[in-house]
Formats: sequence, C-alpha cells, structure tokens
Amino acid sequence: MQQRLITMLEMQDRMNRKVHPDWISQNFAWYRALWIECGELVEHYGYKWWKKQEPAWEQVRLEVIDIWHFGMSMRFDGSNTPAQIAGEILQELQEDPPAQLELRDAVEALATHALAKRQFSASHFWALMHAAGMTPDELFAAYVGKNVLNFFRQDHGYKDGSYRKQWRGREDNEHLAELLETIDSDNPACAEQLYRALAERYFGAVGLDA
Repeated sequence: MQQRLITMLEMQDRMNRKVHPDWISQNFAWYRALWIECGELVEHYGYKWWKKQEPAWEQVRLEVIDIWHFGMSMRFDGSNTPAQIAGEILQELQEDPPAQLELRDAVEALATHALAKRQFSASHFWALMHAAGMTPDELFAAYVGKNVLNFFRQDHGYKDGSYRKQWRGREDNEHLAELLETIDSDNPACAEQLYRALAERYFGAVGLDA
C-alpha cells in the first residue's frame, strides 16, 4: 500500500504543477474545494427524505476520488516528500483506525474536520472510502484514471475553455469509467494506454484531429 500511496502523491504533485508550477506556495484553499466536493457527493447519494432517491453509486465514487485529489494536495507543505507523506498517512491509519459509519455520517465527519482544522484527515477519508464500498485497490485504479483524465483535460483546453466535457451526450467521467474496465491498473503503462484511449474516443466524438 505504501508504494501505491507514493505513486498517487507523485501523480498529484505533477498534476498540480501543470496547473501552477509553484502550486504549494500559492496556498490554494484545498480545504474549501474538499468540503464542496463532500456536498456534491451527498447530492449524488441522496438526502431528501421528502422524495424518493436512489444513490448514484458511480458518481458517489467519482466524488470520493475528487476528494482524495484535494486531500492529498493538502498534505504537501513544501518540505515533505511523497514518501514521507505516505508514511504519515499509514501511521495515522494505524493510530486512529477508521470508524465504521453510514456514508452521510462519514462524509460529514470528513468535511467538518476540514472546515474546523483546515487539514485533511486520512482516517476520516478511509472511513468514507469504506462507506462508499471501495477498497484501497479500487481507490488506486480510480485515482489513476481520474488523474489521467485531468491531464487530458489540461492538454486539450480545459483552462481556456475550449475543452468539450460532453462527448456524444455523456460527460467525460462516464467515458472514463467505461475505459477503465478495459485497462489493467497494475500495468506500468496503464496511464499511457488510458490517455491514448481517451484521445481516440474524444477526437472521434468531437470531430477534431488529435
């Protein structure tokens, strides 16, 4: 698990550097992005007792991954390394084992901690991951996929607004979920394979040249 944590932290650092080369010193409000994602997760899960709602599990799990992006980013302070952060996360999980909570309670505990302390609790996140029915292996595979999609978005105009998020009537996240089922996340070349698959589908859908 430690090596996978290091890999994800390294990937997140590269993604953040693509958005801003000196991202750590910008003191972005990662905690705010995190709790807003928590709210979006609850929307997909359902909370309205006055109407019939069914959890949209695929979207719930995508929100878990988005929360993980922001949570990992919060752990960097400019002096620590991905290996050090991974060690801290594992130690925290050992010293403060994740509680077994209903999903809405788990996401509220994570959001409350982020708002009150402006910190990311690995223990609260792990409780949320389990409540969403995800394993660490599934977290890794889904994170790698979303990280690749984020790079793809940035490479194709996400920042200037020219990127098209809807392909053939569906969001790129939905296309990503389909493609992930065809790729082995344990393959060292999985990120490159997924990027190429996204490009083929995107340019085929929007009628542009790669």
